[in-house]
Amino acid sequence: MQHDLSLARKHARKHARSLARTLMTPVVLFRSDDEYGVLPADEVEDAEIVLLFEYRSELRYASDCRDEEWKLIAPIVTQPVKVGRPCEVDMRRVWEAIQSIATTGCPWRQLPKDFPPVSTVRYHFHRMRNDGTFAVIGELLTVASRLVAGRDSDPGAAIIDSQSVKTSESGGVSGYDAGKKVTGRKRHITVDTQGNLLCAHVHGADIRDRDGAPDLIVDTLQSFPTVASIFADGGDGGDAGDKLHCAVLNLEPSPTIEIVRRPNGAVGFVVIARRWVVERTFASLGRCRRLARDWERTVASSHAWLMLAAIRRATRLIARQAKNAHGPNPRVTIPASGF
Repeated sequence: MQHDLSLARKHARKHARSLARTLMTPVVLFRSDDEYGVLPADEVEDAEIVLLFEYRSELRYASDCRDEEWKLIAPIVTQPVKVGRPCEVDMRRVWEAIQSIATTGCPWRQLPKDFPPVSTVRYHFHRMRNDGTFAVIGELLTVASRLVAGRDSDPGAAIIDSQSVKTSESGGVSGYDAGKKVTGRKRHITVDTQGNLLCAHVHGADIRDRDGAPDLIVDTLQSFPTVASIFADGGDGGDAGDKLHCAVLNLEPSPTIEIVRRPNGAVGFVVIARRWVVERTFASLGRCRRLARDWERTVASSHAWLMLAAIRRATRLIARQAKNAHGPNPRVTIPASGF
């Protein structure tokens, strides 16, 4: 029976992808009574939404912002600087140029010519990286995403995890992760139970999870002090779990640390409660090819591209959820795995 459902889902995914490309409108793959079906997003009512297929063909580039997505970040991105000449460049075009690099992973000098000059785009990227604009936008979008989803604005729980990636010949901070057998850097993140990014650190891959987690937890609580529970994986268990507990004892309030382990006797891939949320976020961030490898010389730039990928995910999610909430079918919800 399980094999038949998997085969039916495979055929339904193929049909949904083809239908979305033909209709040029969002198409959802849904499940109802152990059967899979495909319909336009605005026609699905009482069914379990599995995946969303959408082609952004009305835009010049698929990485460009729609109007409803740009409105979410425009007040911060277009805020004038306090010194120097007034900005004359269209900041939306600059932002879309940065998103194009994040999405395609192309080098700076390969930026398409219909964007602003690469020197201008790079200047604004470094400016927003250094003054914390990306971090501010990320925190605001996390709150907005929770509100649109009908949740409380302040998260009560967080999930922590890391990802090791290779670096390039650019140099900079690097290390060897003996567990993953990767020489490069480690991306350490915390997300809420919806998969929204709360905080992120980038450091050498030689820093073990149990050593990098305490500082990340402290920064997470500074931004979101309502977090009362933190879920970690087996890599933070044992002595590492004790170290995490000691690291948060002096915090007010002190969150509880819960180690989520793989079920005993499990064979092959299994979905682990709580853990799958942060893994889904890593998969969503991986849609930006700039993150396929750490190409940056500085850790600050690595962190900036990670935040840009999270902003890209959040803006699209919020715009879709808001549109569905005010559209003809408010019961349709789009999961983050649909990106």
